[in-house]
Amino acid sequence: MDEKETKYIISLMSGTSTDSIDTGYCKVTPDLRVEVIDGINYPYPENVKEQIFNLYKPDSTIQDLCRMNFVIGECFAAAANKLIKKHGKPDFISSHGQTVYHIPSNSTLQIGESSVISARTECMTISNFREKDIAVGGQGAPLVCFADEKWFKPLKKNIIVQNIGGISNSTVILNEFDTFGFDNGPGNMLIDYCMRKYFDKEYDKDGLTALEGNICDNWLNLLLEDEYYLIEPPKTTGREYFSEKYIENALKSAPKDPKDIISTLTALTAKSIAVSYERYVYTQSAIDEVILGGGGAYNPTLTKMLKYYLPKHVELKTHEDYGISNNFKEAAAFALLGYCTFYNIPNNLPSCTGAKYRTVLGKITY
Repeated sequence: MDEKETKYIISLMSGTSTDSIDTGYCKVTPDLRVEVIDGINYPYPENVKEQIFNLYKPDSTIQDLCRMNFVIGECFAAAANKLIKKHGKPDFISSHGQTVYHIPSNSTLQIGESSVISARTECMTISNFREKDIAVGGQGAPLVCFADEKWFKPLKKNIIVQNIGGISNSTVILNEFDTFGFDNGPGNMLIDYCMRKYFDKEYDKDGLTALEGNICDNWLNLLLEDEYYLIEPPKTTGREYFSEKYIENALKSAPKDPKDIISTLTALTAKSIAVSYERYVYTQSAIDEVILGGGGAYNPTLTKMLKYYLPKHVELKTHEDYGISNNFKEAAAFALLGYCTFYNIPNNLPSCTGAKYRTVLGKITY
């Protein structure tokens, strides 16, 4: 496989928020550029989404997990087939899967059975990217840093590519140092939980609820004392740490007005990101700009708070400013990771994950 060719890849990604399966029909060229030709946000059926959230609860069973691995595989296959019907079969499918448990430096589990995807689509499927990184001493995340470096290093700027999904994470790309990355803390996860709890809504659309509330500084400062924020990178986190138990315990000292809770949790996301820069980035280099992506980029209240907490000279941009789809950026990243797996190109960044060495991530299902 020394002679690399352009490949058409359907990429499948579902993040911690579990809001949809981001599905991209991507063109990846030998110089590792990615074009998202088409994309859909394929929603999980409500009953499936509920069952996924049930997997995070202590009373879930091995039987539940076993069954959902195949159910989610069917959902991923259905999402891929939507684009196959429109564009024809790709060269292969690259699937991140649905993370249901992640223990940094120990083990990880993404479900959405690749054999089901391959059988239903009749396409070779590349999946299970995180495990190999953990096997060689890494944390299995963040993996999108690999794509961020390929796309943004040529800018020759000191930048942070900031994703705000269920968890917020940074890729730090500096002119004079190796790229590194880490999870900042909860992104939309705590906000979404409390929107469901108090307002029976899936998320805070346009940040309007946070805008109507007031930030409770005492509660915000208390939340920022959590030990996760003091761990040196590389580090990752997830729903296992910022769990239902975590937030319910935190709500014991929350303000009474639910709108103030949403406003303060939104400020927590913004300020925890800004504080992580102060602790782990500015000590190495000044930053020219932050490129924002993920669902949080669509929340004007959150982005305004983040701008407020950043130094005044730092520009806040989005992926769209660089011609990259904000909605399908992570799908594009996993298309690139899958391309590298196919051609046996190392596709992890040890400076981001903590792995002992570069390696090829991903498993192939024919």
